[in-house]
Formats: sequence, structure tokens, C-alpha cells
Amino acid sequence: MIYINSTIPLPEYIKTSINTLISSVCDKKVKVDIKLYRERRSLDANAYLWTLLDKLARKLNTTKDELYIKAIVEKGVFTYIVVKPNMAERVKEEWRVCEVMGEVPVGKNGKDKGIQIRCYFGSSTYDTKEMSELIDYVVEECKEQGIETITPNELDEMKQKWGVEVG
Repeated sequence: MIYINSTIPLPEYIKTSINTLISSVCDKKVKVDIKLYRERRSLDANAYLWTLLDKLARKLNTTKDELYIKAIVEKGVFTYIVVKPNMAERVKEEWRVCEVMGEVPVGKNGKDKGIQIRCYFGSSTYDTKEMSELIDYVVEECKEQGIETITPNELDEMKQKWGVEVG
């Protein structure tokens, strides 16, 4: 049996074709998720980010990890979650960066209380656009400290290789 879950509507004949294809190579239960493709950030982008953070950390006499966390909070991607009050600390241990926002009403009629937490994703989960924005932030921080970075044209070329629209 094959379960097909898609975020885009699929005609039955396509589902049938997928079932036939998978059945021909596998006799186990399979779940197929079909989603629109999003380009992930490249290893070059990651290497450049950490090179900049290292230069900046040496200039500011701090660590690149501290600067990474600052950049994630300033320009990173986050979500809000609400947890049981006794689970807040545990959730904070699971995320790279969290900020407790406070108590919020939850449950039927809002009689129960939950803790709202802003949780920041690490850059390893970023797509190319998100990573590009994070690098732009760190480049600006470097420029403010007089740290040499690649030229804007070189950065644009790098972004184009990542598949980010420039201009």
C-alpha cells in the first residue's frame, strides 16, 4: 500500500503512475510526500558565513559562536511555539536560540496557561534566500568594523551560483 501526501493537487492518473512505479521496485508500505522544491543553501555559503564570523570575532575579541547567535536573532528565521509551563526549559535545550515570550491562555476557554517561546532555526536549515540575507547582515557588520569582505560584485556572483536573484 502506498500513501501519497502532496501539497499540490495531483490528478488520479499521476497517483496511479506513482503507485505503479513504486510497486514495481518495492513490496513494502511506502509513504510518498510531494512538495514544491526549494533550493537549500550551499556549503560555499556556509563556509563564507563562518569565515566572516571568525574575522569579526577576532576583531571584537569574542567568539564566532556568540556572533552567530547574534546574527540568527537579528536576521534569522524563527517560529513561535506554545508549550506546557513545565516543558519550557526542555524545549529551550532543543533549539539553538530561544526567547521566552511569556504566559498565554490555551485550551478550551483559555483557562489553561502555556508558555510562548520564539525559537530560531539554525542556518543549516536555511534555503538560499534566507542564507543570503543572513550573510548580507554579517557582511554589513564586518564592513562597520573595517573588515575586508569580498566585493559586492563577487558576492552577487556567489549568490547567483546559489540560485538567488540579484539586483
